[in-house]
Amino acid sequence: MEIRGPDGVRMELVVNGVSRVLHLEPRVSLLDALREHMALTGTKKGCDQGTCGACTVWVDGRRVLACLTLAITCEGRDVTTIEGLTEGDELHPMQRAFLEHDALQCGYCTPGQIMSAVALLNEGHAETDREIAEWMSGNICRCAAYPHIRSAIREVRDRKTGQ
Repeated sequence: MEIRGPDGVRMELVVNGVSRVLHLEPRVSLLDALREHMALTGTKKGCDQGTCGACTVWVDGRRVLACLTLAITCEGRDVTTIEGLTEGDELHPMQRAFLEHDALQCGYCTPGQIMSAVALLNEGHAETDREIAEWMSGNICRCAAYPHIRSAIREVRDRKTGQ
């Protein structure tokens, strides 16, 4: 196969606390680097245009759309994917809440939904259902599990605040 465009460049990415050295063409998206070059397939490729939120990950603790982020721009930054939420075999409280509240149907959008939901709580944008809906609006669920997603977020929020 003929490589067209710039040659691969060396980059070091820290993903889920693990440093990885890759040789990638500079235009490779973070999403493709994660899925195709690091075998971290939890992050999903939905629209590849930044409109569905299936590829939501964190870079330095902030939500980003991995399909619109160049991998090379993440050098020296901390990238967290859905695989990085667990501690050993222990699911993150949001992952458990999604299961308990049936906040997934086909499951395709679930990793991005969970990454956004955890960030939403960390950002303090979960006071009301309206606020949750607004701050989660970048994450599309084609199965329309939104009431269950909000229920899972409320449960984790209330556990954190002791309500």
